[in-house]
Amino acid sequence: MKRIIFASLTALFAVVACQKVPVTGRNQLMLINSKELLPMSFSSYREVLDSSKVLRSGAQVDMVKRAGQRIKKSVEDYLRANNYSQAIEGFQWEFNVIENKTINAWCMPGGKVVFYTGILPLCQDETGVAVVMGHEISHAIASHGAERMSQGLLAQGALAAGQVGLGAAMSNKPRETQATWMGLYGLAAPAAASVGYILPNSRNQESEADRLGLTFMAMAGYDPRAAVDFWQRMAQASNGQKPPQWLSTHPADNTRIRDLKKLMPDAVAIYNKNRGRN
Repeated sequence: MKRIIFASLTALFAVVACQKVPVTGRNQLMLINSKELLPMSFSSYREVLDSSKVLRSGAQVDMVKRAGQRIKKSVEDYLRANNYSQAIEGFQWEFNVIENKTINAWCMPGGKVVFYTGILPLCQDETGVAVVMGHEISHAIASHGAERMSQGLLAQGALAAGQVGLGAAMSNKPRETQATWMGLYGLAAPAAASVGYILPNSRNQESEADRLGLTFMAMAGYDPRAAVDFWQRMAQASNGQKPPQWLSTHPADNTRIRDLKKLMPDAVAIYNKNRGRN
């Protein structure tokens, strides 16, 4: 019964609050404007940097920043050419490396990127970094943070029927709204959410970020075929310790690799057109 009610409310909100993702054209539920998240994103990003050991120089830092700038340019060129420039209005791009053994990287809304040193051996080189960079930046370009916030706020009951906007959610349920935001980026224990709705949709976002990431890295002159090699290394590094796909926010490794191979011909064509330009 709860799932039926939740689905009905989702359908109601979707009538008045939806937008399309650049490149894929997928319709997404959007109860808050992604720009509303930027002040919170910038503040949270600064808090992470202030409480971490940020590397300021060295070959690894140069590699991450170089890949970030090249993919940033490809993103901006694509969005400008396809009338999607509004997707990055208010972005303040930043690329940082944190000394931490965690195998992870992420991009907050507004282009705030962090790579942990733990993921760099799996990247192996700048092209491997570009695989991860393209994927993480794509989450921000596709407004996945705002989309997941919308889903989380709806699940928490922070928005009443017909209400939209972060201000309304903060007014109705400030603690739940803050917990939903923090949970999206692992900054605190996430609030309870619907396994049957939010997590599967997150897997869709992960697959979408894979597709966009291939496009953007290829436009930047990085060989997209390196993505398959990277995710194969990630699969080996996990040693079978990942949760089953239905209870994970990421696609199963074999699913991701299979889907990347299907996308590869188009990505390689883009790469061949753009190689040598950067």
